[in-house]
Amino acid sequence: MKLLLDQGLPFRNAALLRAQGVDGVHTEELGLGLARDEEILAHARREQRTVVTLDSDFHTLLACTGASKPSVIRLRIEGLSAEGVAALVPQVLDGLTATLPQGVAASVDSLHQVRVRPLPL
Repeated sequence: MKLLLDQGLPFRNAALLRAQGVDGVHTEELGLGLARDEEILAHARREQRTVVTLDSDFHTLLACTGASKPSVIRLRIEGLSAEGVAALVPQVLDGLTATLPQGVAASVDSLHQVRVRPLPL
């Protein structure tokens, strides 16, 4: 699974995930550190990447535009460290392997429960 990590996530998460065999890149690595959310979604769509973010705006944008891709995983957990993100994301991916390629908006709460809604919203 190819991931695009949003600006709100620690930069080093990309390297931590890659060390676990997850194809993750951070927006900073792509020169998208100051990009608008729409630009990040467009890049993820072109590169067939799933966006991982702390930002609720991505789900709102998907709903407002009726987009069917890319998938977006929102981590709704305050104060999650880079190591915490790197431990959580592979677990979440394991449960979403079949649905992410189809296009989903997923949310992960503080209990690590995952809510998944198919796109378009």
